[in-house]
Amino acid sequence: MLQTTTHSLAKATAGKRLTPSFILFLLVFLALSVSPTGVWAGTSQTFGDYTIYYSAFTSDTLQPAIAKSYGITRSQNLGLLSVSVVKKSLSPLGTPVKAKVKAEATNLTGQLKTVEIREVADGAAVYYLSEIYVSHKEVLDFTLYVTPEGETSPFVVQFRQQFYTK
Repeated sequence: MLQTTTHSLAKATAGKRLTPSFILFLLVFLALSVSPTGVWAGTSQTFGDYTIYYSAFTSDTLQPAIAKSYGITRSQNLGLLSVSVVKKSLSPLGTPVKAKVKAEATNLTGQLKTVEIREVADGAAVYYLSEIYVSHKEVLDFTLYVTPEGETSPFVVQFRQQFYTK
């Protein structure tokens, strides 16, 4: 399935100028969408015309140049939450849209983690990032409240992520 998705992305973007932020989004999405067993893992949810892409991982997995260009600190103990919203359109990849994004994260003991979201825009690409301190094997339950521009109610996404820092 990954091979099919990669081929579809290559076909859809052929001959088009890709911005650095869109390339970052694609790299992060593809890298994190495959579990250690090679099986496609769900990192998106669709709500009508909108698809919300999300992932959480330790920031040390980013290439140094990419992290530096977006002001991201690379660290084994720093989790990075990434959210992007795409609306269905005539484009095979859809159209990135701005949104109001709020996130909550709690660990398994119920401790609430601070999640401060910042918007990153580069050309048409828009995504939302947050850096969160994590411990080795820490499990966080995330709840995302995403309200695309022009909508009145948030879409709610919940997912669990375990972080490995060693």
